Order: sequence, then structure tokens, then C-alpha cells
Amino acid sequence: MKILRKIIEIDEELCDGCGVCVPACEEGAIQIIDGKARVVAEKYCDGLGACLGECPQGAITIVERVAEDFDPEAVEAYLQQRKTAESTGGETLACGCPSTQMQTFAAPSACQAANQPQDQVSVHSALGHWPVQIKLVPPHAPFLQNADLLILADCAAVAYAGLHQELLKDRVVMMGCPKFDDVPEYVERFTEIFKKNDVHSITAVIMEVPCCSGLPMMVKNGLEAAGKIMPIKKIVISTSGKRLKEEIF
Repeated sequence: MKILRKIIEIDEELCDGCGVCVPACEEGAIQIIDGKARVVAEKYCDGLGACLGECPQGAITIVERVAEDFDPEAVEAYLQQRKTAESTGGETLACGCPSTQMQTFAAPSACQAANQPQDQVSVHSALGHWPVQIKLVPPHAPFLQNADLLILADCAAVAYAGLHQELLKDRVVMMGCPKFDDVPEYVERFTEIFKKNDVHSITAVIMEVPCCSGLPMMVKNGLEAAGKIMPIKKIVISTSGKRLKEEIF
């Protein structure tokens, strides 16, 4: 049924298809189609505009017009359908960018590893999922449930040589830069993740530089906002790549 109500409107001239608005829509109403953000169905958009502040181009506004009424039951069914698709093989997330293609990876079996050249066995990646950027990991990603989280500062991934062998194996990694990225956005993303998932453990790996120290606090603020309390193991890496210290935060 169509009624007069508030709904988002996307200016195609301003939209550059970056996809930042997609994970901001909890109802999944926005997708990138033919390089532009579009509302997949009017009934999925609640008109509250959570996506407005995420658009760097200012292409999203709220208008009042005749549109199909918001249908929360249809949204629930739609999200469940997407979740099922993701858990059975790796759906490309709505923004369409290859960097957001949600996937999980299986480590090679002992037999497979034995048949690999020795130089390849020693450098096997321990990464078990995709995407890995904090801003791109959706709170409903199936690999987050009961996960051992590794919250990783971008620079630590380059500096610490033992990352894959010592820290990444069997963990879900989320990485970003607390200096250049949006702090409130990080806290909001962590809050949603902790609300929607039962996380088993959290390890934060940061560099010794001052600008990195805020990352564990963002995680803690997200936990508190989600009404949860759990210890955070903090590992500090030196600028020369040495593991300096560990502490419970």
C-alpha cells in the first residue's frame, strides 16, 4: 500500500557509487546498482535517514512523498534471505565493490599442505574471511558470531612479521587507522557488532605511537554502549616490528 511518508532520495548526479551508505542501512534498503546507490525497494526504507551522514558527496536526502509503506516483516525476511546466502557461499555485499565481497576461507588440510612446495607452505595466509576493514565488516557477518576478534591497527599489519603465524590464525581480523578514520563511526560499528554477536575474545594490536593508543578505547566504548563487559588483550608493537608488551585493558 502506498502512503504519504518520509523516505530517502538519492541524487544520481552527486552519487559516485562509493558504497559507504550501504552498511549504514540496517534494513539493507540500499545497494549499488550500475555504479550508483539505489533504494532496492521502498518497503525496505524506514525513512529515518541513518544513511544520511555517511554519504561523503551529500547525495542522500529525506523527502516526503507517496511511497510504498515501510514493511518491517518484509525487511526481516529480506535480511534473513541475505544472511542465508552469505552463510552458504559468499554474497557480494550491496555496495558492489570487490573490497566488500564477504567471504570465508578454509585453511588447507594437512594433505594439501604436504603437496605444496615448501616455500609456499611457510608463507600460507592465516586469513579466514573478507572484508577486513572495520568500516566494511557488516555487523551481521556470519563469521562474527562466537568470534575471537583481532582488532588491528593498519601499520601493525606491515610492521609485525609474525602476524599470520602468531596472531591471525583462527581469529576474525578487523583493521583500521584510529588517526585518519572516523572515531564515532568506529565506536558505532563496534557497538552494533557487539549487540548482534556473542564475541568470545578480543585482542587489540597497536603500534607504540601515541595516535594508535585510542583504538582499544574505541573497542571498549563500543562494548559499553552495547551493554557488555569483557577483557581486551592489548599488544603493542614497536616501529621496528618488535612485540613490546601485552596487557589486559
